[in-house]
Amino acid sequence: MLPVKLAGLGYYLPERRVTNAELEATLGIPPGWIARLTGAQERRYVGSETSAGMGAAAGQRALTQAGIDVADVDLIIGASTAPQQAIPCTAVFVQRELGAPEGQSACFDVNATCQSFLFGLHTAAHLVAAGAYRTALVYSSEITSRSLNPQERESAVLFGDAAAAAVVTASAPGEASAIWHAQFATHHSGAELSQLRGGGTLHHPNDPTTLPFMNVFEMRGPTLFKQGIRLAEPFLDRFFATLGWDRQTVDAVVPHQASGPAIAMFVHRFGFHHDQLVINFPTRGNCIAASLPLALAEAVESGRIRRGDRVVLAGSGAGLTLGALALTF
Repeated sequence: MLPVKLAGLGYYLPERRVTNAELEATLGIPPGWIARLTGAQERRYVGSETSAGMGAAAGQRALTQAGIDVADVDLIIGASTAPQQAIPCTAVFVQRELGAPEGQSACFDVNATCQSFLFGLHTAAHLVAAGAYRTALVYSSEITSRSLNPQERESAVLFGDAAAAAVVTASAPGEASAIWHAQFATHHSGAELSQLRGGGTLHHPNDPTTLPFMNVFEMRGPTLFKQGIRLAEPFLDRFFATLGWDRQTVDAVVPHQASGPAIAMFVHRFGFHHDQLVINFPTRGNCIAASLPLALAEAVESGRIRRGDRVVLAGSGAGLTLGALALTF
């Protein structure tokens, strides 16, 4: 158990709403196909926003909710799939965008695609609980719309842009807030099922052998879905056996908003009731690493999750990586 709490949550959504009708017309998809296949109705796409700008906007809202000044933040962790640029880490630019004092906070990024926020949160929780830092800001900022493959309709219609953030502090004596257990597992057999090959050292942008298709997202959706469901069932069984909570005592389950069918598996295969689930996928789409904190922040804002509630965050990401974290909010 780590005696830390999420002192504040915040999010940012681009103004542009992209409806199914717009995508169906653009991609030559029959009307109604997206909703039937995925459950999505709309998603947000950026205009002139940057990853750092969105991360800072979400972070400022989280700090305001927590009642904490940016000058008191001593750790900023960027937990996102795509950096704003290769060097330096994007958290540096979020520090700048926030107007945080130079030298008052350490900054670094982590990337585990859709599970990045859970890894970042777990890392921050350990560092704060150990006393290495007092106030950590963990954010996920994702711009997916610029790397989607229009030839791969099944994945192109899933994703949206968003940012979300959490402020992590030590719990005061007597406070119930805590992180109770986190569990992660990566299965490299799924590495090629969800990938974007370009941008790194293997397929460098300046290499003439790097082809345009390497710079757009690829996903073998049906295969990834089947492998993820097969692995997630025993993974969650181990998670709850170690945690010691009965699934029916959980007040809110926040799944990674991968797709409508993936979220439905939490009821059909993983032992939860529908009213336990926090779902924003129909209006947000899959926002990669920002999905979990965005759904969590919106649930807290609406009163769906309250102080003292038992909450489980869970999902999967490229790699193939599974993750789950239990906390008392």
